[in-house]
Amino acid sequence: MTTPDELDELRLEATIGAIGVDADRTIPVISLADFDERRTDITDELWRAARDVGFFQLADHGVPADLVDATFGAAEDFFDLDDEVKARTPWQRGLNAGWESKAQVRPSTRVADQKESYQMTRPHMDGLWPDEELLPRFRPTLLEMEQQCWSVAMQVLSCFADRLGFETDFFTEAHDPDGPGYQSTVRLLRYFAMSADDFEGGQWRAGAHTDYNCLTLLFQRDGQSGLQVCPGADAASGRWTSVEPDERLITCNIGDMLKRWSDDRLSSTLHRVRGPRPGEPVVDRHSVAFFAQANKPMMIVPPGGTYPPISAGDFLQQRIDANFVA
Repeated sequence: MTTPDELDELRLEATIGAIGVDADRTIPVISLADFDERRTDITDELWRAARDVGFFQLADHGVPADLVDATFGAAEDFFDLDDEVKARTPWQRGLNAGWESKAQVRPSTRVADQKESYQMTRPHMDGLWPDEELLPRFRPTLLEMEQQCWSVAMQVLSCFADRLGFETDFFTEAHDPDGPGYQSTVRLLRYFAMSADDFEGGQWRAGAHTDYNCLTLLFQRDGQSGLQVCPGADAASGRWTSVEPDERLITCNIGDMLKRWSDDRLSSTLHRVRGPRPGEPVVDRHSVAFFAQANKPMMIVPPGGTYPPISAGDFLQQRIDANFVA
């Protein structure tokens, strides 16, 4: 049984479905270079960005460019397979792993996102890896990408732990890859090519939403635009800012788990992926996301009591159930 305020994020999403208007904003770019020596300054920059915008981009993050390229290559090879082949690794609602296509229906739009995705949640991959004879480098590439992303995410989350008054390694322990109920996820995404007429007719690559997790790391490809954000009070007025792809940067956003854990001191910001405008190229859009999601048994207990305690497993499952068709 959910309490009245447990799914406030979904109630907000359900009111934000219109195209809205463009707005100029600065998405902060934060360098992680010399992290140990600059930790205090980096923490200050991350905190301001997470509090004021909820989105920021990381430079000098240490994820090798050739690994990022290999991950995008693996994703494209997988998505280029016939649907009947991809369907041998079907998405499992309870495991948050496998392939789905046009199955996610956002409360904001109530139409299926025009995309397909493949999700890797490490403990739940039995029978959900594609055939190694077809894609021999797929599995090792995704596993290496997950490890690299996890390390970056824990660096960032350790800064938030310090500022929230937790032990520095609080979130590292909450996302322990060897602990019970590990549920952090790598998600490969292909947004289908669509026309400006399709978009203006009501189709969305991804309707407006907040993320379920603590922290998202997103990798984009140059020339494949569409990501937009709408921070804070601007959600009511529908003022959206585009986050243009830059392959040197990781685009990050705060998710609902961390918003709750911070007693709403940090912002879980609405974002979406729009279709093309007239004159823009009609091409697929690929992205790779890492979702740092606390292990299932972890209790999300805001120190100030803003929200009732809930396990990370129950919280994530509620959000999945509200966003995917049966």
